[in-house]
Amino acid sequence: MNLVTAEHLTKSYTERLLLDDTDFAVNEGEKIGVIGINGTGKSTLLRILAGLEEPDLGVVTRGRNLDIRYLPQNPAFTPGDTVLQSIVRDNEGREHPWDLESQAKAMLTKVGIFDFDEKVDTLSGGQRKRAALVSTLMSDTDLLILDEPTNHLDSQMAEWLEEHLKQFRGAIVMITHDRYFLDSVTNRIVELDKGKLYSYQANYEGYLKLKAERLDREAATERKRRSILKVELAWMQRGARARSTKQKAHIQRYEALRDQKGPEDDRAVEMESVSSRLGRTTVEIQGLSKAYGAKVLLADFSYIFLKDDRIGIIGPNGSGKSTLMKMIAGWEKPDSGVIKIGQTVKIGYFSQENEAMDESLKVIDYIKNVGEYVKTRDGSISASQMLERFLFPPGVQYTVISRLSGGEKRRLYLLRILMEAPNILLLDEPTNDLDIRTLTILEDYLDQFSGIVIAVSHDRYFLDRIVKRIFAFEGQGKVSRYEGGYTDYQIQYERRHPQDSGAGKEAGDGKKREGGKKEGKSAPRKLRFTYQEQKDWEVIEDQIQALEEELAQIEAGIQEAARDFAKLSRLTKEKEDKEAALESKMERWVYLNELAERIQQS
Repeated sequence: MNLVTAEHLTKSYTERLLLDDTDFAVNEGEKIGVIGINGTGKSTLLRILAGLEEPDLGVVTRGRNLDIRYLPQNPAFTPGDTVLQSIVRDNEGREHPWDLESQAKAMLTKVGIFDFDEKVDTLSGGQRKRAALVSTLMSDTDLLILDEPTNHLDSQMAEWLEEHLKQFRGAIVMITHDRYFLDSVTNRIVELDKGKLYSYQANYEGYLKLKAERLDREAATERKRRSILKVELAWMQRGARARSTKQKAHIQRYEALRDQKGPEDDRAVEMESVSSRLGRTTVEIQGLSKAYGAKVLLADFSYIFLKDDRIGIIGPNGSGKSTLMKMIAGWEKPDSGVIKIGQTVKIGYFSQENEAMDESLKVIDYIKNVGEYVKTRDGSISASQMLERFLFPPGVQYTVISRLSGGEKRRLYLLRILMEAPNILLLDEPTNDLDIRTLTILEDYLDQFSGIVIAVSHDRYFLDRIVKRIFAFEGQGKVSRYEGGYTDYQIQYERRHPQDSGAGKEAGDGKKREGGKKEGKSAPRKLRFTYQEQKDWEVIEDQIQALEEELAQIEAGIQEAARDFAKLSRLTKEKEDKEAALESKMERWVYLNELAERIQQS
């Protein structure tokens, strides 16, 4: 049964054409993921479907007595309400009101809200979004329209939401950039691209395959058109006699073929930046502790970051992840302990709330504050050219930042940080509001980044793709280390804590993922290397051998420099660094070797 039908949708915002005479339909039981570059109109499409905004042209038809609940990116509440009052107010007309409060409390606990009587006015942005999500999910509805429901959810919450939406009997239309979530929940992907909507009857993994096939077909059609056009052009150049009807028709066919538009290449963010040289001393943390009242976030935490570290930081919301990042960046002070920052360190901090962004500035002025020209691997380019590489065309560059979409603001904020050529990147929830295409290119950029990457993230795909070590906040100030990405962390956590069923674990119920699909209780997990593990496994033995050879050379140099105290001090420091790097590589090799043996046996 058809729930919503939209025909010939056209919608413009300022000078941008968001929807260009396109169609869309939602059927019973469909779970649709809407994807596309930020700023192209995804949220506008959802508001039109929900009846909260009208298209410039086109017709939207909704089923009779259709009940729709909509979760916006930035929800609004009645001032003065408590969290519980707000949810009860929104769901007063539901079919079974008698258990409303108990269900609301149970759901609020699932998303990390325990003070049901707290005023909504005092909630943080993340808490407001989670409270609004609960209110939306509590409703008896035919169609859920969700704009970024996974933002501000930790991994355990995201997995709980996955299961809830998979069991939901109505239809769902949602925007999310969480690729594992899309793969697990959706049965249809709709991509908004250059004002047109393209539908794929598949989850995210299937969408990737089907889109590649569509692009291949379009490319083949374009090659054929150009080939025919070449023949027709030669005919025209020989001199067509235009008097006969037959010849006139031929000329008209040529002109129609000439004027036909070929497929446009996808514009992609181009991330280039020259990082600064990183010396021997990077960031060294010794005995770090931090608490707010009785809540202990960190207790005696120590770590020395290596030059090529790729660290992922996970844990429940409010456990102290962002606080650790802010202390490294110098935004907050620890209660005790020392953070030593090397002289050559240049930190780029991509904060969660864009705190450093002045939204009253124009886009071009915000970037020009870094510099009129930017150094890249290809030389110097202007700030305006750099903005174009980040999908901000000249017409948008003179727009005030406050008028950009949430995703565009995040992309602009990221550009400014990369332009400053950092050698240590602190990324606090980098996947929030960034579209999938930008995320993919960011991941490729980080592969080539010659420096340290420290990322707080709940995006399981991003962690599997990028990081080599996990720091897990496990409560009471304890931070445990795990080698590998997020999937590796899940395996190691269960090995260390076999008694846990998952209730106290950040990763939720601990069910393994492969290709983003969550398996049932009885389904065995098929082991395989993640993308990063495979890369590491191919080169790690050579890296260990190289480090051992370098250590041997340094030790020989120490023997020769017995009386040259300056040289002896320098070589001793180098030896310590190499030994630390070798120990890290050996730990990684042991883990990968064990995993390789288990893969062969499975």
